[in-house]
Amino acid sequence: MGEHRTGFGFDAHRFGGTGPIILGGVEIDHDQGVDATSDGDLVAHALCDALLGASVLGDIGKFYPSSDPASVDADSMEMLSDIATRCVDSGYRVVHVDVTIVVQTVRIAPHVDAMRANLADRLQLDADAVSVKATTTDHLGWIGAGKGLGVAAVATVTGVGSDETAL
Repeated sequence: MGEHRTGFGFDAHRFGGTGPIILGGVEIDHDQGVDATSDGDLVAHALCDALLGASVLGDIGKFYPSSDPASVDADSMEMLSDIATRCVDSGYRVVHVDVTIVVQTVRIAPHVDAMRANLADRLQLDADAVSVKATTTDHLGWIGAGKGLGVAAVATVTGVGSDETAL
Protein backbone atom coordinates (compact mmCIF):
# COMPACT_ATOMS: atom_id res chain seq x y z
CA MET A 1 0.00 0.00 0.00
CA GLY A 2 1.22 3.51 -0.76
CA GLU A 3 1.95 6.52 1.41
CA HIS A 4 -0.95 8.02 3.39
CA ARG A 5 -1.43 11.77 3.43
CA THR A 6 -3.95 14.01 5.15
CA GLY A 7 -5.24 17.38 3.99
CA PHE A 8 -7.35 20.04 5.69
CA GLY A 9 -9.87 22.40 4.13
CA PHE A 10 -11.99 25.23 5.47
CA ASP A 11 -14.64 27.49 3.99
CA ALA A 12 -16.92 30.13 5.50
CA HIS A 13 -19.59 32.39 4.02
CA ARG A 14 -22.14 34.87 5.23
CA PHE A 15 -25.82 34.29 4.62
CA GLY A 16 -27.35 36.34 1.81
CA GLY A 17 -29.96 36.35 -0.89
CA THR A 18 -32.71 33.79 -0.87
CA GLY A 19 -32.54 30.14 0.16
CA PRO A 20 -32.13 27.29 0.01
CA ILE A 21 -28.64 26.48 1.31
CA ILE A 22 -26.79 23.69 -0.48
CA LEU A 23 -24.48 21.52 1.63
CA GLY A 24 -22.98 18.26 0.45
CA GLY A 25 -25.23 18.44 -2.61
CA VAL A 26 -28.38 18.61 -0.45
CA GLU A 27 -30.79 21.55 -0.64
CA ILE A 28 -31.76 22.65 2.86
CA ASP A 29 -34.70 24.99 3.35
CA HIS A 30 -33.60 28.29 4.84
CA ASP A 31 -34.82 31.84 4.39
CA GLN A 32 -31.39 32.85 3.06
CA GLY A 33 -28.76 31.23 0.90
CA VAL A 34 -25.06 32.06 1.11
CA ASP A 35 -23.13 34.83 -0.61
CA ALA A 36 -20.89 32.94 -3.04
CA THR A 37 -19.71 32.94 -6.63
CA SER A 38 -20.72 29.31 -7.24
CA ASP A 39 -23.75 27.54 -5.77
CA GLY A 40 -22.09 28.09 -2.37
CA ASP A 41 -21.81 24.46 -1.24
CA LEU A 42 -19.32 24.96 1.58
CA VAL A 43 -19.04 21.22 2.25
CA ALA A 44 -17.88 20.58 -1.31
CA HIS A 45 -15.51 23.57 -1.20
CA ALA A 46 -13.88 22.55 2.09
CA LEU A 47 -13.50 18.98 0.82
CA CYS A 48 -11.94 20.20 -2.42
CA ASP A 49 -9.29 22.07 -0.44
CA ALA A 50 -8.72 19.07 1.86
CA LEU A 51 -8.21 16.77 -1.13
CA LEU A 52 -5.97 19.26 -2.89
CA GLY A 53 -3.93 19.72 0.29
CA ALA A 54 -3.48 15.98 0.78
CA SER A 55 -2.37 15.64 -2.85
CA VAL A 56 -0.26 18.84 -2.74
CA LEU A 57 -2.03 20.32 -5.75
CA GLY A 58 -2.83 23.81 -4.43
CA ASP A 59 -6.25 25.12 -3.49
CA ILE A 60 -9.70 25.40 -5.03
CA GLY A 61 -9.03 28.93 -6.28
CA LYS A 62 -6.24 27.60 -8.51
CA PHE A 63 -8.75 25.52 -10.46
CA TYR A 64 -11.94 27.53 -9.93
CA PRO A 65 -11.04 31.20 -9.42
CA SER A 66 -13.94 33.42 -8.43
CA SER A 67 -12.77 35.86 -11.11
CA ASP A 68 -13.57 33.29 -13.84
CA PRO A 69 -17.07 33.80 -15.31
CA ALA A 70 -17.39 30.00 -15.57
CA SER A 71 -17.35 29.86 -11.75
CA VAL A 72 -20.56 31.89 -11.45
CA ASP A 73 -23.33 29.58 -10.18
CA ALA A 74 -21.07 26.56 -10.80
CA ASP A 75 -22.15 23.19 -9.37
CA SER A 76 -19.80 22.61 -6.43
CA MET A 77 -20.39 18.86 -6.42
CA GLU A 78 -19.12 18.80 -10.03
CA MET A 79 -16.06 20.70 -8.78
CA LEU A 80 -15.59 18.03 -6.10
CA SER A 81 -15.76 15.25 -8.69
CA ASP A 82 -13.21 17.07 -10.82
CA ILE A 83 -10.85 17.63 -7.88
CA ALA A 84 -11.13 13.97 -6.85
CA THR A 85 -10.19 12.98 -10.41
CA ARG A 86 -7.20 15.36 -10.29
CA CYS A 87 -6.05 13.66 -7.07
CA VAL A 88 -6.30 10.26 -8.74
CA ASP A 89 -4.46 11.55 -11.80
CA SER A 90 -1.64 12.74 -9.52
CA GLY A 91 -1.30 9.26 -8.01
CA TYR A 92 -3.60 9.30 -4.98
CA ARG A 93 -6.78 7.46 -4.03
CA VAL A 94 -9.23 9.01 -1.56
CA VAL A 95 -9.77 6.67 1.40
CA HIS A 96 -11.64 8.75 4.00
CA VAL A 97 -13.18 12.20 4.53
CA ASP A 98 -14.48 13.90 7.66
CA VAL A 99 -16.59 17.08 7.58
CA THR A 100 -17.75 19.37 10.39
CA ILE A 101 -20.40 21.99 9.62
CA VAL A 102 -20.44 24.92 12.05
CA VAL A 103 -23.79 26.73 12.03
CA GLN A 104 -26.12 28.13 14.65
CA THR A 105 -29.41 28.55 12.81
CA VAL A 106 -29.77 25.56 10.45
CA ARG A 107 -30.60 22.01 11.54
CA ILE A 108 -28.10 19.69 9.86
CA ALA A 109 -28.87 16.31 11.47
CA PRO A 110 -31.88 15.48 9.25
CA HIS A 111 -29.67 15.86 6.16
CA VAL A 112 -26.50 14.04 7.23
CA ASP A 113 -27.28 10.67 5.62
CA ALA A 114 -28.13 12.29 2.27
CA MET A 115 -24.91 14.34 2.38
CA ARG A 116 -22.86 11.26 3.20
CA ALA A 117 -24.43 9.36 0.30
CA ASN A 118 -23.84 12.24 -2.15
CA LEU A 119 -20.22 12.69 -1.07
CA ALA A 120 -19.54 8.95 -1.17
CA ASP A 121 -20.94 8.82 -4.69
CA ARG A 122 -18.81 11.73 -5.92
CA LEU A 123 -15.66 10.43 -4.25
CA GLN A 124 -16.35 6.80 -5.17
CA LEU A 125 -16.18 5.74 -1.51
CA ASP A 126 -18.35 3.55 0.68
CA ALA A 127 -20.61 5.68 2.88
CA ASP A 128 -18.81 4.33 5.96
CA ALA A 129 -15.68 6.18 4.77
CA VAL A 130 -17.53 9.53 4.83
CA SER A 131 -18.23 11.35 8.09
CA VAL A 132 -20.49 14.43 8.26
CA LYS A 133 -21.40 16.11 11.54
CA ALA A 134 -22.44 19.52 12.81
CA THR A 135 -21.88 21.80 15.75
CA THR A 136 -22.75 25.32 16.85
CA THR A 137 -20.65 28.05 18.43
CA ASP A 138 -23.12 28.40 21.32
CA HIS A 139 -24.03 31.87 20.05
CA LEU A 140 -20.42 33.11 19.97
CA GLY A 141 -19.12 35.23 17.08
CA TRP A 142 -20.67 35.90 13.69
CA ILE A 143 -21.69 32.26 13.19
CA GLY A 144 -23.33 32.20 16.60
CA ALA A 145 -25.18 35.41 15.72
CA GLY A 146 -26.73 33.61 12.75
CA LYS A 147 -24.86 35.62 10.11
CA GLY A 148 -23.34 32.65 8.27
CA LEU A 149 -21.68 29.28 8.55
CA GLY A 150 -18.35 27.54 8.22
CA VAL A 151 -17.18 24.07 7.26
CA ALA A 152 -13.97 22.25 8.13
CA ALA A 153 -12.93 19.09 6.30
CA VAL A 154 -10.17 16.53 6.55
CA ALA A 155 -9.32 14.08 3.76
CA THR A 156 -7.02 11.08 3.80
CA VAL A 157 -5.52 9.79 0.59
CA THR A 158 -3.13 6.98 -0.15
CA GLY A 159 -0.55 6.81 -2.89
CA VAL A 160 -1.45 4.33 -5.57
CA GLY A 161 1.27 1.76 -6.10
CA SER A 162 1.85 -0.16 -9.30
CA ASP A 163 -0.37 -3.04 -8.09
CA GLU A 164 -3.27 -0.80 -7.08
CA THR A 165 -5.93 0.89 -9.15
CA ALA A 166 -7.18 4.37 -8.48
CA LEU A 167 -10.80 5.00 -7.56
